Amino acid sequence: MTINVWVNGALVGDQPALSALDHGVTVGDGVFETCKVVDGKVFARTRHHDRMDRSLTGLGLPTADRGLLNEGIAAVLDGLDGLVRLRYTVTAGVGPLGSERIGSPMSYIAMATPIDVPPATTTVIPVSWTRNERSAVAGLKTTSYAENAVALAAARERGATEAILANTRGELCEGTGSNIFVVVDGEIVTPSLESGALAGITRELALEWGRAAGLPVQEKTLELSILDSCDEAFLTSSTRDIQGITAVGERSMPSDRPLTEAMAQAFAAAAAHDEDEAG
Repeated sequence: MTINVWVNGALVGDQPALSALDHGVTVGDGVFETCKVVDGKVFARTRHHDRMDRSLTGLGLPTADRGLLNEGIAAVLDGLDGLVRLRYTVTAGVGPLGSERIGSPMSYIAMATPIDVPPATTTVIPVSWTRNERSAVAGLKTTSYAENAVALAAARERGATEAILANTRGELCEGTGSNIFVVVDGEIVTPSLESGALAGITRELALEWGRAAGLPVQEKTLELSILDSCDEAFLTSSTRDIQGITAVGERSMPSDRPLTEAMAQAFAAAAAHDEDEAG
């Protein structure tokens, strides 16, 4: 597998390039973004940069140097064609072994690798762990992803490809790396951000472009139990786009997914004609 890696101004390949004392390593003190890249064009680059700055601000760190970020992005994308996963990270830099910061320069990392086109549908399973909607980092895309890794591993052990989490109030929240939408009584609904869900870029665009296409899409508070009765469901993420759900745990979803398909078509059409979103 080809993975291009750039750290703090230089392509490094698989060579050591980050201090073991970096706060992103020792305490997960950093943020990241994952983007879809098609033939060299970073999808929704500005929106991803904007969200990174919101996450950095939420951690009490300075906003990112976008010129340096874009330099790293260009370096790791050079020579890669087709569909590519781009991940770029900014950490608090070198720090002590505890949670204190010492004001070090932030670390900048960019990585890219070719990926296969995701399948149009997938399976999910609710897990028992919850998202804390009152957490200090609720809604921030931080590098502290251990709870997501645990939940996703549990889902895969049970034959699903994504885990779905409720929040502490028992409300539907999100997946480990995706947002979830359900269809109920002819409406497409996704949990509001008050649930503690991450403000996904694809989620944001699905809301905007779905409404522009005349689809009945909205944000609303939902109980986790809605997964037992909804008519359709789909995931959104930067690499999935709109991905239909065929099963929720032991429950098989209807094979007819008209509103999911309508959303996928609206999203694809808008993405193809929106130069700003195409990079």
